[in-house]
Amino acid sequence: MRRLGRYLLLDRLGAGSFATVWKAYDPELDTEVAVKVLAENWAVNADVRERFLAEARLLRRIASPRVVRVHDVGVQEDRPYFVMDYVRGGTLADRVGRCTPQEALRLAAEAGYAVQVLHEAGVVHRDVKPSNLLLATGSEPAAVLVADLGSAKQMADASGLTVTTGTPAYMAPEQAFQTGGFDGRADVYALAVVTYELLTGQKPFGPGGRATALMTDHPAAPTLPALPAGGELPPEVALLLRTAMSVEPADRPSTAQAFADALLAPAPQLRPRPRERRPGRLTPREVCLASGAVFTTTTLLSWLLR
Repeated sequence: MRRLGRYLLLDRLGAGSFATVWKAYDPELDTEVAVKVLAENWAVNADVRERFLAEARLLRRIASPRVVRVHDVGVQEDRPYFVMDYVRGGTLADRVGRCTPQEALRLAAEAGYAVQVLHEAGVVHRDVKPSNLLLATGSEPAAVLVADLGSAKQMADASGLTVTTGTPAYMAPEQAFQTGGFDGRADVYALAVVTYELLTGQKPFGPGGRATALMTDHPAAPTLPALPAGGELPPEVALLLRTAMSVEPADRPSTAQAFADALLAPAPQLRPRPRERRPGRLTPREVCLASGAVFTTTTLLSWLLR
C-alpha cells in the first residue's frame, strides 16, 4: 500500500489535470482523510506548485463547517500534497437525477450558503459544480460543503484576471469572455446551473455552457430545459433560475445567500427589473460578436476535452 508521509492511500476519489485526490488513512489519529497530491508532471512548474499550495492555505484560512478544512501539508519525492477532512457522503454529482424536486432545491440552497461563506471571506470560487460540492453525513438533513479552491481568487483581484479558468458548462459569460472582470455573481450563475442539473438531470446549455450558446444563431437561449411539471415546484423557481442565469450580472440575485433564500422561499419579486443601458457599454455577447475572435473553435474544443 502506498504511503504519503504517514498517510496510507486507500482509494482514488478523483483526478484532474493538475492533481489527484485520494481517500487515505491516518494511523496516528485512527481516522480516514482525503489527500490531494499535485500531478508529477506539474510538480516542477513553480506557478502551478504555488497555486496548489495557495489552495491549501486558503482552505485552512476559511474556518467554517461549510468549507472543507485542511489539516496538514507535506512534500514527498518533490510532490506537494495536503490533507483534508474526508467527507463521506459523496458529491452532488452523485445526486443528479436521483433526488426529488424538494430535495434538489434544499441541496442547491445548502450549496448557496456554503458558497456565501467564501464570498464573505472575499473569495470567488470560479469553479462551482456538482463534483466540487460535498455531501456530509451524520446530520439530518445532510449538509453541503464546498471544496476544490484550485481556481478560487480573491475578489479584489478578479477585475484584472486575464486567464479563463473553470468548467465551461457552469461558467458565467463574463467569466468566460473576460469582459471587464467579475465578482461573486459569477458563482451565483454557476449555482443556478447546478440547481437546474439537480432538478432535470441535464445541463441547461450543454457541456459547452452559455459561451457556446452565445456564439450560435440562438445566443439568448431563452427556452431552458423543462422543469418537473405539476404542483411539486413553485412556479417562481423557473423564473428565479432564468434570472440567476442572466447574461448580465446585474440581473441576477446579488449574493449566493439571496439566491439560496429564494430557492427555499420563492417569491414573485424576483422578476428581472428594467435597467437603463449606459451609452457605449457593450453586453458580453456584443463584445464577443464584435471581436469575432474571443473564442475560437480550438479554445472551445480544448475546454471540452479538459
